Amino acid sequence: MQSYIKFADKLSAWFGKVFAWCVMLMTLGVGYEVLVRYAFRAPTPWAFDLSYMMYGTMFMMAGAYTLSRDGHVRGDFIYRLWKPRTQATVELVLYFLFFFPGVLALVFSGWRYASRSWRYFEVSSMSPANIPIYQFKTVIIAAGILLVFQGIAQVFRCIITIRTGSWPRPESDVEELEKVMQEEGLAALQGEEPADIVTPGGPRT
Repeated sequence: MQSYIKFADKLSAWFGKVFAWCVMLMTLGVGYEVLVRYAFRAPTPWAFDLSYMMYGTMFMMAGAYTLSRDGHVRGDFIYRLWKPRTQATVELVLYFLFFFPGVLALVFSGWRYASRSWRYFEVSSMSPANIPIYQFKTVIIAAGILLVFQGIAQVFRCIITIRTGSWPRPESDVEELEKVMQEEGLAALQGEEPADIVTPGGPRT
């Protein structure tokens, strides 16, 4: 189980970090649109299509990565009071009741949606540029498959926690700059090194 968790985490992280570059393409496209629209009175017909396709792609493909880092929003006002074994048991049940049925529905529905789009080479109806969008519909399937792989890893994490009583430590990862600065400032005041952070759903460094 540990080896599969490492494999799934690395797979999700690779795809998440690769597709995170979509934000740069989106920023450049929107920036160019603002420049030519207001400085040269020559708006582009494709900027809106670029922005929603890049944002949607980044959002979908980062889902598994966010799940692997326990970064999704959780209503934890009760959850955080539970012991790790209780947290893991509840999560394990919820994965099979809601997560896997929902993600599998996404994959199968996305397959029908994307295959229909590929059959007639769908173009965007949101602008006069007629930008091809059929290839972006395939992102729905890819994102769903990644979530299935990562969901299995999360199930294994729950099983390990039920057995051991503590959440497996995930790989160290990037953290928000504001949070890092707060920790370093607190540690400097206390004359200590920044300590590990323990969050609901498992410890995170």
